[in-house]
Amino acid sequence: CRQALRSAAGPEVDFARAEREYQLYVGVLRGKLGLQVLELPADESLPDCVFVEDAAVVCEETALLTRPGAPSRRKEVEAMKKVLESLNLNIVEMVDENATLDGGDVLFTGREFFVGLSRRTNQRGAEILADTFKDYAVSTVPVHDSLHLKSFCSMAGPNLIAIGSSEAAQKALKTMQQMSDHRYDKLTVPDDAAANCIYLNIPSKGHVLLHRAPEEYPESAKVFEKLKDHMLIPIANTELEKVDGSLTCCSVLINKTSEL
Repeated sequence: CRQALRSAAGPEVDFARAEREYQLYVGVLRGKLGLQVLELPADESLPDCVFVEDAAVVCEETALLTRPGAPSRRKEVEAMKKVLESLNLNIVEMVDENATLDGGDVLFTGREFFVGLSRRTNQRGAEILADTFKDYAVSTVPVHDSLHLKSFCSMAGPNLIAIGSSEAAQKALKTMQQMSDHRYDKLTVPDDAAANCIYLNIPSKGHVLLHRAPEEYPESAKVFEKLKDHMLIPIANTELEKVDGSLTCCSVLINKTSEL
């Protein structure tokens, strides 16, 4: 609560409430959706370790272990490496000391990757990601006013990009549209933070979308409610948002059956 990195000073994190919100998040993934959830043990020496998304990018059978842009977070990758090795994924390690990459800057659309060039991710990091996932086009997007690319956008469906309405978010979307050979649909929400949602396509459930709760972002929630083909699950993230956390930050989605 006290040591996690944050881009701006603000209210203190309520640890008990953060814990309740996290348990609800895990409960939805495991209980409501029937996913297998592997929880990494907490590490009190790494206050940002709850944000597992930044430590790895997983696509199909390959996992790229990142080199987080904040030096204080680099040790987080060790725990991630162990759990991904246990899943028998092809592990690629980012060893170039000139490279930085946070998973929060990586948007995989199912067709291609967009990588945000931010305070945490640089061009060399994006190049190594492109070398790792050679089957997919990789385009870079400048990120100026946010921590990560996914601070204001995410996938909300198979061909649908959820995007915030700020000038910076819309500019980034324009860049993505210019870079891509594919035409995506867009879902614009009033609040940038609410544009970070988790889309899942689960055989028994169909299109599932975890999005920010109406009590946090009422106007954005109304936009999500128009998605009639989705199972919509609102999830509160008030506490982790104080330390720049979004819904996608707290999990790495892997399309694989675990034998653990």
